[in-house]
Amino acid sequence: MDIKSIITEAVEKITSDEKILENFKKNPIKTVEGLTGIDLPDDQLEKVVDGIKAKISLDEVSDTLGGLKNLFKKK
Repeated sequence: MDIKSIITEAVEKITSDEKILENFKKNPIKTVEGLTGIDLPDDQLEKVVDGIKAKISLDEVSDTLGGLKNLFKKK
């Protein structure tokens, strides 16, 4: 089981669908179980959920910084 690829795939699915994102915010463990089909104890899935949250936050920061970079380009 490649945790990194599981997290990457889950992030893509979560961020591309507003309904899945809302479900993830309300109940992240059940949402991840449904997306991945992984049936592990909640404490182990919590680590995957933490990885997904971190990746989503990092992607949001990256998008924001990318937008700021365009503000300072010379025309």
